[in-house]
Amino acid sequence: MITIRTDIFKLGDKFATLLGDEVKVGQTAPEFTSVVPGWGPVNPLQESKGKVIILSAVPSLDTDVCDRETRRFNEEAAKLGEDIIIYTISTDFPMAQKRWCGAAGVDKVKVVSDVLDAEFGIKYGLLIKERRYLRRSVFIVGRDGKLVYVNYLPVLGQEPDYDEVINAAKMALK
Repeated sequence: MITIRTDIFKLGDKFATLLGDEVKVGQTAPEFTSVVPGWGPVNPLQESKGKVIILSAVPSLDTDVCDRETRRFNEEAAKLGEDIIIYTISTDFPMAQKRWCGAAGVDKVKVVSDVLDAEFGIKYGLLIKERRYLRRSVFIVGRDGKLVYVNYLPVLGQEPDYDEVINAAKMALK
C-alpha cells in the first residue's frame, strides 16, 4: 500500500499530495528501475554499485531551475573522479531527456526517466500526485548502499546547496 501525505509540501498556496514515504539517512537506499532513451530499463543503484551515487530528482528538465541544476551537476561531475556518479531523474519522456541533454551539452550526468511506473518517486516519497512529477530532492548513496545525505527541498523553485552536496559525496568516499 502506498502512503499518501497531504500536509507536507505546497504547490503555490495549496498542499500537494505526495505519494510514498520519505527516506532517511542511514537506511538502505531503495532499489528502483527507471528508463533511458530507447525505453531500456536501468537500475541506477545496481549499475553504479560500489560507487558514491548522487540522485538529483527534478520535476522537468524543460524548466529554468531544473535546467540550471542539471547543468551545474554536469559541471561538477566533470571535476569528480569515477567513484562518484550523478544521476538526474525526472518524469520527462526519455526521448525529451535525450534531446535536452544534446542541446544543453550535458554528457557527464546520467539522466534517467521515472515516467513509466514512478517507482523512484514513490519509493523515495517525492511523487506529486496532482502533477505526476517529482519533488525537487537530492540523495547520496554511499558505497555500502546506505543513504548518507537526504535533502527534500521545501519549494520547487529552490536549488540545492551544490557545495554541500558535492562535499557530502566526497566525504562518503572516505
